[in-house]
Amino acid sequence: MTTTDNTTHRDGYVPFPPTEADAYRSAGYWTGRAIGDLLRDTARQHPLRTALLDGAVARSYAELDSDADRMAHGLLALGIAPGDRVVVQLPNVPEFATVLFGLLRAGIIPVLTLPAHRRAEIEHLAQLSGAVAYLIADRLGDFDYRDLAATVRQSVPAVRHVLVLGAPGTHTDLNSIPRDGDSLPKIDPSDVALMLVSGGTTGLPKLIARTHDDYVYNATASAEVCGLTEEDVYLAALPAAHNFPLACPGILGTVGVGGAMAFLTDPSPENAFAMIQRHRVTVTAVVPPLAQLWCAATEWEDADLGSLRLLQVGGARLAEVNARDVEPALGVKLQQVFGMAEGLLNYTRLDDPADIVCTTQGRPLSPADEVRVVDAEGNDVAPGAEGELLTKGPYTIRGYYRAPEHNSRAFTPDGYYRSGDLVRRLPTGHLIVSGRIKDVINRGGENISCDELEEHLLAYPAVRHAAAVGLPDASLGEKVCAVLVVDNAMPTLAEIKAFLSGRGLATYKLPDVLRQAEALPLTAVGKIDKKVLRAEG
Repeated sequence: MTTTDNTTHRDGYVPFPPTEADAYRSAGYWTGRAIGDLLRDTARQHPLRTALLDGAVARSYAELDSDADRMAHGLLALGIAPGDRVVVQLPNVPEFATVLFGLLRAGIIPVLTLPAHRRAEIEHLAQLSGAVAYLIADRLGDFDYRDLAATVRQSVPAVRHVLVLGAPGTHTDLNSIPRDGDSLPKIDPSDVALMLVSGGTTGLPKLIARTHDDYVYNATASAEVCGLTEEDVYLAALPAAHNFPLACPGILGTVGVGGAMAFLTDPSPENAFAMIQRHRVTVTAVVPPLAQLWCAATEWEDADLGSLRLLQVGGARLAEVNARDVEPALGVKLQQVFGMAEGLLNYTRLDDPADIVCTTQGRPLSPADEVRVVDAEGNDVAPGAEGELLTKGPYTIRGYYRAPEHNSRAFTPDGYYRSGDLVRRLPTGHLIVSGRIKDVINRGGENISCDELEEHLLAYPAVRHAAAVGLPDASLGEKVCAVLVVDNAMPTLAEIKAFLSGRGLATYKLPDVLRQAEALPLTAVGKIDKKVLRAEG
């Protein structure tokens, strides 16, 4: 094996403090495994076990392991060096796993972007990361990524290679690169393994550098909490480059236990239910709007979902009224997941009582997760009171990549990440997410939690999806706008106000404006895009 010597990727990486890193190793949270070893170890122990399910074709762990090595050799043969960054933008296809593990084995750092990202995000992320290559699919639906790649290469000259899965056009066919080599680099588990993209809805995205040590723990500890075993079949229904389906426990957790994986580009009920039936899927993860749609679709889809044992719902708060629909509609155990690509993960446990599962967003994954709930001045609030969630721990970053100015605001001097989430903590440690610090409408000096109002709106019988946003108002500062997706006739503003008043909601929280939408706009990671809703007035 060769040793990596390209250290430019460490410029701008904020490492864990040495004393804390030593403590995580001593306690066994960090085990010194590289992410690529999750696949290597499973392939050695169970070479013939199915790793990837793709239509009528199944690929074994031995085959995936060999393909990952060959991919690694091919990338290195192009002159992409260990420590170099490669922007990866692939849809949910089985080749995602081969590419990911190939990059990791080569010590090349994937910058995992989402299929929905476009020029502004990709150019920014390529420039910020110092990427030397861009790896894409040829197209997805009506969008041609090859045209985007040509633009990116012009604006970011450091991008020397464009590798295409599919028809390459004027770029390089990923499948044409040589796949032979003598050795692969030795991986330092404390080094940066991959980069995730922040999921904020304002400004350009930031890069989240995850190490082998912290991300292996992220995936394997999550697999344990979810009871994941070699008998499970995991369906990647959300974009695979997102933290949730990638490592919570997702793809990496499944590989670690030797389960099988299937990939889905379109998670509509028709496609998802057919995939679940065909491959006997046992576990998958969705966002709340998708969970609601799947529950409703059982009325008209007749697929056999009997294999599905666990539905993880996260990415945004799942309203209690919708949480209670999941098990009756889908016949599956619900697990609420509240987490962030920056680190901290909270799960409801498989043995939690139904009320906890339906009303909370889980409790921290690790005994070493440090959680504080603070007021606007940074003081700890009383037990059970609402405040901002601060956190640090063995898999929570200590700073965004190459973002020192933002880090000075996003992290406390003693290393806690300021999540921006408003939560209440129960005596059991479970968290109830009540909103975002910035997802608050200030109406005439009164602060209104959008999440709170949305949960009440979702209880109205005709409402399928709801979003609350603040619109500029000359006298009030902001007025309350409710945007609704309904199944039948659109209720009037008077009807909605009467309904909310009947639920005991304060008058100042009632909507001033009501709008109907065919669907709510979503960000690339499946969250309601409030920025778009505000712009629409």
